[in-house]
Amino acid sequence: MTGGRFALVAGGGTAGHLQPALAIAEALVAGGRERRSIEFVGSARGQDRATLQGRGFPFTLLPGRGIVRSARPADLVRNAGAVLGLAVAGVRALRLVVRTRPRVVVSVGGYASLPASVAAVVTGVPLVLVNVDAVPGAANRLLGRFARASAVGWEGTPLPRAEVTGTPVRPEIVSAVRDPRARQDARAELGLPPDRPTVAVFGGSLGARRINEAVVGLCDLWRDRGDRSVYHIVGRRGWASTGEHRSADPQDDPTGPPGLCLVTVPYEDRMGQVYRAADIVVCRAGAMTVAELAAVGLPSVLVPLPGAPGDHQTANARVLERAGAAVLLPDPECDPANLASELDRLLGDPAALEAMGRAAAAQGRPDAAAAGARVVEAHARPERPA
Repeated sequence: MTGGRFALVAGGGTAGHLQPALAIAEALVAGGRERRSIEFVGSARGQDRATLQGRGFPFTLLPGRGIVRSARPADLVRNAGAVLGLAVAGVRALRLVVRTRPRVVVSVGGYASLPASVAAVVTGVPLVLVNVDAVPGAANRLLGRFARASAVGWEGTPLPRAEVTGTPVRPEIVSAVRDPRARQDARAELGLPPDRPTVAVFGGSLGARRINEAVVGLCDLWRDRGDRSVYHIVGRRGWASTGEHRSADPQDDPTGPPGLCLVTVPYEDRMGQVYRAADIVVCRAGAMTVAELAAVGLPSVLVPLPGAPGDHQTANARVLERAGAAVLLPDPECDPANLASELDRLLGDPAALEAMGRAAAAQGRPDAAAAGARVVEAHARPERPA
């Protein structure tokens, strides 16, 4: 196909950008758009190719990398290479926009979104932003003034012409019903006792050292608790060291030892089951994670990543904290004693925990992908007569 694309979806490089982009693309297809009329423009680095292959969407991957905010000589050299790569990507993106003549360009943020988004502005193609963090990233802040609309995840996101659509999450998460029967079934699948209050812990696919270390100490404090379970998704990076604190192989004895039942895994792709099984989650506050917690109505202790650009994880966590759905625990304060104190307080008050779950669910937007797709459709330029 050399022309007539309905949309170019620009961005990627991380799951946090690709997941909402794919969700909106699928919603456009569900609304009647041909799958091959939607092309992704992503990054040659990272996981874009592996994520997009086999989904039926055409895609183009461009060179480039993010700019490092540092004045060290090595980083200055790296940034010079990044600028060069961005320039090459810009030329290729401009050619792509001219050749495919899309009716709209959708930017999901990140450095990988810039080339095609700038090409849209230069050629007069309508630009729609999708912003899932409570604080916009640098690319969306730059592009916001040129966009016809910004589909944002949360009220108060400071972008021009913002329309609150919510953050699109995976269908398997939206469908994660947390009733008592589903909870027992999920715990059985994950090797957990069916009747113990369960804490799920994760820090992303690579893990989070501060959270992992705090949970190792927490499990030591709780080692004699026969009324608790912890499901700890350590992350691939920390598995060699932190993973060694596992107390038993759940395949040997699904009921666990007489004390704390602890299950540790390096990675987990059954997150719908984890959400069903858990009474409360301890995790970082990335945009997708916060949106998923809201979608399933799950209480949480959120430990924002320090040093995140614009401190956006703290802003994300504040959304649920203000709603009464989460406790915000700053990273420097995330130690075994503080974590145990917060979790003991919450698990010891089932009524309060249930109220937190309802407050989280009130922030969820299960129709976010369809709402985002409607914004894209509304601002696409009219189809030219044949």
